Amino acid sequence: MEFLLGGLGAVSAGFFTNPLEVVKTRFQLQGELKARGHYVKTYKHVFHAFYTIGRVDGILALQKGLVPALWYQFCMNGVRLGTFQCFQDLGFTKGKDGHLVLWKNVCAGAASGTFGAFLGSPVYMVKTQLQARAHEKIAVGHQHTYSSMTQAFKQIYSQFGIVGLWRGVSGAVPRVMVGSGVQLSSFSMAREWLEGLEVLRRCSYSRSQFMGENKGKPRSLCFRSSDAAAC
Repeated sequence: MEFLLGGLGAVSAGFFTNPLEVVKTRFQLQGELKARGHYVKTYKHVFHAFYTIGRVDGILALQKGLVPALWYQFCMNGVRLGTFQCFQDLGFTKGKDGHLVLWKNVCAGAASGTFGAFLGSPVYMVKTQLQARAHEKIAVGHQHTYSSMTQAFKQIYSQFGIVGLWRGVSGAVPRVMVGSGVQLSSFSMAREWLEGLEVLRRCSYSRSQFMGENKGKPRSLCFRSSDAAAC
């Protein structure tokens, strides 16, 4: 059940964040393998990127790669959050006194992220390739010919075999491993700390809101440096 709930929660968020993923992917591929000043900046800033993609490729292009994006969120976060919950239920994240131990939570979060990233790597690769696909006027990076997730899997498998589906896994796994270790450990430690405060004990909404607003900040800092490598 933990795996299912974690996956479904991530899918619902992924629908709204996918346009940002499309823009992020275009920015990361812009000027690929070229020195600064030796390529045309198709996308000047995030708002210009949204406008350009919508004007040239159409408004629906902002949801390119949506299907693999949602499958990636379901697989990766379902496994990641579900596995971490199992670690907690088995007591692997606590010390002898019953309190959470930071390094154990970091290790459990990192291991959970590794499992999720490895399983979701093929879908993540296809998602990125579909999000990069654009009209020749605004195309950046290498353009792949397939237009759907099923077609992509078939073509990749026929050309590179089963191993080809995990191309880029060496960049995807460290990215999620580090981010997951930081995010899930900080979330768990913050929850235990807040539950010990009388001022927030009676207000579950305030506690949940604080944790939801802050648990993603350390994770985003860790994700940023390795995100481009995973493309």
